[in-house]
Amino acid sequence: MANQVTTGEVRVAVLVDCDNTTPEILEHALRVVAQFGRVVMRRGYGNHATLANKWQDALVRLAFTPCLQYQYAAGKNTADIALALDAMEAMFDSRADTFCLVTSDSDFAYLCRKLRERGATVHIVGEAKTPDALRNASDQFFEWVPPEPAGEPADPAKPKIPVAPKPPVKRRPKAVINAVALLAGGTPDGRVGLGALGQYLKRTDPAFSPKAFGHAALSDMVRTYPDLLMDQPNGTGIWVSVKPKGDGGET
Repeated sequence: MANQVTTGEVRVAVLVDCDNTTPEILEHALRVVAQFGRVVMRRGYGNHATLANKWQDALVRLAFTPCLQYQYAAGKNTADIALALDAMEAMFDSRADTFCLVTSDSDFAYLCRKLRERGATVHIVGEAKTPDALRNASDQFFEWVPPEPAGEPADPAKPKIPVAPKPPVKRRPKAVINAVALLAGGTPDGRVGLGALGQYLKRTDPAFSPKAFGHAALSDMVRTYPDLLMDQPNGTGIWVSVKPKGDGGET
C-alpha cells in the first residue's frame, strides 16, 4: 500500500545518471532543487567502474545512495533502466512528486514525458551538451557550467591589476513580444500579468531565464522593449500589454 503524505510538502527525488555526467555537478543540482521542496531521495546510478573513486567520494559526502548496476553484457548500460524504474515506482508510491534528473542523456526524454503525464514535475540538471529533446521534455532545465580551471599562482612581486568585468550583453528576444500578444490578446483589457508571462515563457522554453539575455529580472527585461507597456495599477501586480501602433512604439 502506498505511503500517503498529507503535510502538503513538496517531496523531491534527485536521481543521478553517474555514467553520463561528472561528480562536480552534484552540489549544483542540490542547490537548484532546494527551492522546490524537501529532498527525500538521493540516488546515484552507475556501473562498478563509474561509482568508484571520485563518484564514491561525492556520493558518500553528499548522502546519496549508490545504486550499483552490473553490466550483464559488454557495452550494455543497465543503470538507465534502473533509474527509470525507480522514478516511476517513487511516483506511484507517492514518495515523491517532483523529480530532478541529473543527466544530459536524451534517452530519459520518454521518462520525463511519462512522469509529467502522471502529474509529476520534472527538472533536468545537465551540461551544455544536453540535446533539445531532453530539455523540452522537462518542466525546467538548469544548465551546469563547469568552473574554469585555476590559473597559474600569482606572483606576489607583481602588482595586481584589477580587471573590470565585462557588462552582460542585453538582448530582446522577439519571443517575449509574441508571448504578450498571444496571452493578452484574449483578455478584455489586453493585458497579461508579469507572473503569468514568466510561467508561459518557462513552459515554452524550460531553459528560459532573463539573466541569459543580460537582464536581472523579467520586469527589467520587459522595460527594454519599445513595443511593450508595463504598469502596476493600485500598486498590486504588474501587468504587461502591447503598445498600440502609433503610440511611439516600433511598427
